[in-house]
Amino acid sequence: MKEKPRDKTIRILIADDHLVVRMGLSALISLEPGLSLAGEAEDGEEAVCLAKKLRPDVVIMDIMMPKMSGVEATERIVAELPGAKVLMLTSFSDSADVVRAMEAGAAGAIVKDSSQEELVAAIRNVCDGRRVISPEISRTIAVAPERVELSERQRTILDYVAKGLSNPEIGKLMGIGPDCVKAHLKGIYARLGAASRSEAVATAMRQGLIG
Repeated sequence: MKEKPRDKTIRILIADDHLVVRMGLSALISLEPGLSLAGEAEDGEEAVCLAKKLRPDVVIMDIMMPKMSGVEATERIVAELPGAKVLMLTSFSDSADVVRAMEAGAAGAIVKDSSQEELVAAIRNVCDGRRVISPEISRTIAVAPERVELSERQRTILDYVAKGLSNPEIGKLMGIGPDCVKAHLKGIYARLGAASRSEAVATAMRQGLIG
């Protein structure tokens, strides 16, 4: 059965600190009907800035990058641009990094040695709202021990919450809006299995996640 034609071109932002990888992905995108390159970032900070400026449909995000990791960049992009889909691209099958990325809001994760067909299919699937994980990564996650971890940004927010600061006060200190703080807190609650600010703080303290 033929695939239903898409109404619009999928605009993609590539975030990877290796020029060769960016060039390869850019060339692939330019040759694939229905895909277009919105921009390129060489570190996590630039990825966040360009995502807010260009508002791509899909961000192909390397996990290991300088200045800001792909995991933290993903967390910020998803919090500030809920419509953006982030597809993690990694040469590692380390379960902890992949799990953190998915918990940060990534729509999928595939390994860098995926075929051209696999990558294109992953881009289209995450854009359509489907979750995509490479088999190699799925197997690693399946045997990984469960553990609760928070990103540095999440720990900072929770530290401020523990000190009694409101969302607007936290946002002002961190240079983000109150709604963004609220979105981060929602992710923290889900990660800790908490239903309130006080419960999240208590749980995080018991587990040594904050002081």
